[in-house]
Amino acid sequence: MWIEVVFMLLCTSKIYAQTCARHCGKKLEACSCHATCASLGNCCSDYRQFCLEISPYSGSISGGSDFTLLNVTFNQSSKLTCRFNDEIVVDGYVDGDGRGHCISPLLYETGWIPFDVSADGVTYNRHGKWLSVHPGKLSPDLKATLVNATQWQYYGTPNVSGTLRMTWNTSLVKAEKVKVELWGYREIGRPYSSSWIPEWKYLYTLGRDLNNSGEFSFIPEPKEKPVSDWELGSIRVSASAEPDGKRDVEAAWTDDHALAWHLEEKFREDSATWALEKCLSWDKLEQVLPNFLNETIDCPCTLAQARADTGRFHTDYGCDIEKGSVCTYHPGSVHCVRAIQASPKYGAGQQCCYDSTGAQVLTSDSIGGSTPDRAHDWGSPPYRNPPRVPGFSHWVYDVLSFYYCCLWSDNCHYYFTHRPSSDCRTYQAPKAGFAFGDPHFITFDGSNYTFNGKGEYYLVLAPMKGLTVQGRTEPVKLENGTLAKATRLSAVAMQEDASDVIEVRLTDREDHLEVLRNQEVLSFSQQSWLDLEGVFVFASVPQNVTVMFPTGAGVEVRARGGAMAMTVLLPLEFDNQTLGLLGRMNDDPDDDLVPSDGEVVPLNRTEAESLFMFGASWAITNESSLFTYDTTHLLNEYYFAPKHDPDFVPAFSVHEDPDDPLYSEMTEMCFGPGSWFCKYDTLTSQSLKMGKSTMISFRSHTAVMRDLESVVSCGWLAPPNNGKKEGTRYLEGSNVTFTCNKAYTLSGSRERICQGDGKWSGETTHCVSDNILGIVLGSVFASLGLIAAIVAIILTNRKQKRKAAEIFEQS
Repeated sequence: MWIEVVFMLLCTSKIYAQTCARHCGKKLEACSCHATCASLGNCCSDYRQFCLEISPYSGSISGGSDFTLLNVTFNQSSKLTCRFNDEIVVDGYVDGDGRGHCISPLLYETGWIPFDVSADGVTYNRHGKWLSVHPGKLSPDLKATLVNATQWQYYGTPNVSGTLRMTWNTSLVKAEKVKVELWGYREIGRPYSSSWIPEWKYLYTLGRDLNNSGEFSFIPEPKEKPVSDWELGSIRVSASAEPDGKRDVEAAWTDDHALAWHLEEKFREDSATWALEKCLSWDKLEQVLPNFLNETIDCPCTLAQARADTGRFHTDYGCDIEKGSVCTYHPGSVHCVRAIQASPKYGAGQQCCYDSTGAQVLTSDSIGGSTPDRAHDWGSPPYRNPPRVPGFSHWVYDVLSFYYCCLWSDNCHYYFTHRPSSDCRTYQAPKAGFAFGDPHFITFDGSNYTFNGKGEYYLVLAPMKGLTVQGRTEPVKLENGTLAKATRLSAVAMQEDASDVIEVRLTDREDHLEVLRNQEVLSFSQQSWLDLEGVFVFASVPQNVTVMFPTGAGVEVRARGGAMAMTVLLPLEFDNQTLGLLGRMNDDPDDDLVPSDGEVVPLNRTEAESLFMFGASWAITNESSLFTYDTTHLLNEYYFAPKHDPDFVPAFSVHEDPDDPLYSEMTEMCFGPGSWFCKYDTLTSQSLKMGKSTMISFRSHTAVMRDLESVVSCGWLAPPNNGKKEGTRYLEGSNVTFTCNKAYTLSGSRERICQGDGKWSGETTHCVSDNILGIVLGSVFASLGLIAAIVAIILTNRKQKRKAAEIFEQS
């Protein structure tokens, strides 16, 4: 009892609350933390309850992952049950070492799912969270794989047949004998209503009592209705001892896919006709469903913009230039991105695809063009309501229909009528603020300055948008172990509204970053993408972390040369909303340097001491801090010390000495734009490595700014009827030429150029039939002949009258 009292008192202080949170469930079996700890880490809202740490902590949305409850033991007689989201109850079990295990259930949502554990089937007094992950973002080692997925999804169409094969990691199912089952998915009820629900059903078993060899092959046979009516599903590998179709058992799942291989005989007899009927039915449905296109974000105009705008767009795992560009659904494209956030009302998504030249591919020109989605592939809250179910809803409304109209038949015009490409004419690139080296800052409006104080500061403060980004700086250590009169950015913490707090910091391993969520370290060993509370985090390698918020704000952190560089990307909705070390974002560099008291520091008063005072004004407080203080060093240096260390005085200037041993290599390395930053950091840190990393970081930022430069789009140009066009780029300076088919003559402009005002040069092009032209010309000539005849008659009459008058006068 006494330990509970002690920790309850300690937790009233935030620092001890964090310490408690980090150790709760690790060193203490009982979570002896006060309610203050609940929002800070892994602790329970009631300190008298047990808290759980689990391994692994994440798995597929489809379920079937066996995870261990750490630091707690159970009796072999315990009736272990696990309850997810207060409603889904699954059986757990106790292994031979007394460790408890839960099996994750099928979940129709991604993100952190609360779960409770009971040892008697009645009292649920242990609590934890499970991370449910979209199958497409899960490590291949954690799911079953369709070998040659194209064959599976085209099976039964012309020239596609044979044996199908799948593989899996045998450790995912702890059984000597396994079975392979097919499960189907569909959504039933009235779209966009409370009666619209997802349905996940066992269909049949493909093989049973198989050796758990990690491989299974079979030749599929067509199925009869109603089984063949299930056109979307996934294959599950589970222990043979489990009853057929039992839910929520340990299993390995394949990705969801089109079940071409099991469709009815009618499909195999004439897949194109079968698919056209389905396409037409989908076309009729789309005509009565709400129009979602007006609320989707516009696509970036170029591949460079799409890859640089990391706050709002992220690589589409189905078409990734860095992984070989296997763009099954977008032939001709080399890279696609998806809008990170779903649209607010309908949960729709945006997809943008680009060719090898970096130009956007449009559906009006190519089957491989960019397509918006009625259902965002990654889902959106409230996830369980179709069409917001991650992955599955997207398949139902956007992918299967693409198979019907485009891949299984040649009727893409139906599909593209409802899924036209965004052509980027309303796209606006974000603004970027940058911090790097011995911290140098480049503001959102392009001003640059150096502030190398020691402490914790607001980098971005945007109260109206709910965004806070804080940075921690620490002295640079020289090679001899002493501290330089220079600092580096060593940690960044951020939050938007009530989102999880994300902290990224340097570790003792050079150029390795550590990511914390609410003061708890995150692991990216199972997946590189984490869908957290109010925030997404992506970390494909330990050196790079990208954090994305619902407003479209993005924070990129890069470790390089023992220092941290950070870019904050903000959409234009943040105009006049930001303060802090990265300045006021409003396209006016003259008012970038606004101290916390609100009085602007003029650009003509930017001597080092004035800048130092400006930076110091943005020190945070213990009450506003988002950082973690989990070591004695951090406690003493930052938590209990002033947030801006007044005793640390940096080198406000540097002197280039030709006799300096570093001088020769420094001048060779530091040249061109950014050379001053490079030289400054080399000299203050006495490190060529730091100078080099500063130079590389500056050049990287310059490249990002170049990629984000605004471009002018004139919009798509249609080819003329009975003619063709050459050229599918529609940006400023691009030209499109037109030709007409045989027996047609071109009318209007043969070439049109996209001008700086966003308009095409020339006149609209038409192709006119030669027959029509002949008729027109014939009519013209006939008319001219008639006119000539009339004129001749008039002239003859006049001549006759004149002659008669002359005769009359002579008589």
